[in-house]
This record gives sequence, structure tokens and C-alpha cells, in this order.
Amino acid sequence: MDVKATAKTVRYTPRKVRLIIDMVRGKSVEEAMAILKFTPNQAAGAVSKVVKSATANATHNHQMDENKLYIKECYADEGVVLKRFMPRAKGNAASIMKRTSHITVVVSER
Repeated sequence: MDVKATAKTVRYTPRKVRLIIDMVRGKSVEEAMAILKFTPNQAAGAVSKVVKSATANATHNHQMDENKLYIKECYADEGVVLKRFMPRAKGNAASIMKRTSHITVVVSER
């Protein structure tokens, strides 16, 4: 059985989150948490929270064994884009796109 957890509108760009997610895909939950703990990237903290949530969902809601869990799927989709503007020379304005992510982690038992 697959158990899913999602974090929506996380203030990290999907491109940067995908770099972190690629490191933990297919690993056991214990190994993934160790990798995320020592990754020097702020997005690793957000991914870590989602992995913990998926693990908690599996153990509490579906009575799965925490030691047998592994990350079956994980992906980061693009969320809402906050559009901001920065004043520039001669009355112009440059757009600033503040991107967000929807992080999804699916865990399963081996």
C-alpha cells in the first residue's frame, strides 16, 4: 500500500527542490532522513518535514512497520507564482517571480 504526504505552496523554487528530491528517491526512510539532515540546502528541511509526515501517516493510519518503509515516489510540482516588481531606471520596472512548490512524497513497505 502506498501512503502519501504533500506540502503545498512551499517557498522554494521547484528546480532547487528537485535537486534535493533526486538524492532521496528510492532510498529507505532512515537513509533519506540522514541524507537530508546533512544536506546544506534550506529546501532539505522542507523535504525532511514531508518525509516525516508520510512516515507518520503510514505508521499511525495504516499500521505499517517504520523500519520497512522506503520512498517509492517523490516529486516537486510548480505552485503559485507570486509576481513582484522592482523599480528600474527611466521609469521602468523589472518583474520578480517568487516561485513556490508543491512537494509530494509517497512511501511504501518493502
